[in-house]
Amino acid sequence: MSRYVIQSATTGAFLAPDPSTGFGEPAWVMLLDEAGVLDDLESCAELIEDHCEPFHRAKAIDLHAL
Repeated sequence: MSRYVIQSATTGAFLAPDPSTGFGEPAWVMLLDEAGVLDDLESCAELIEDHCEPFHRAKAIDLHAL
């Protein structure tokens, strides 16, 4: 089973749920251990479409492939 994180190719930051809100709104974090881990590429695509600006050039990284 693959596990994915979303990373900005521009800044190197990772997309993660925002711990400061009770709603889990995504936010960019710099540490991999704070990144939100996803189980499928479809979820990654939805988060990228809904919460990433084009300048981030966001990509899904397969942690098992590293």
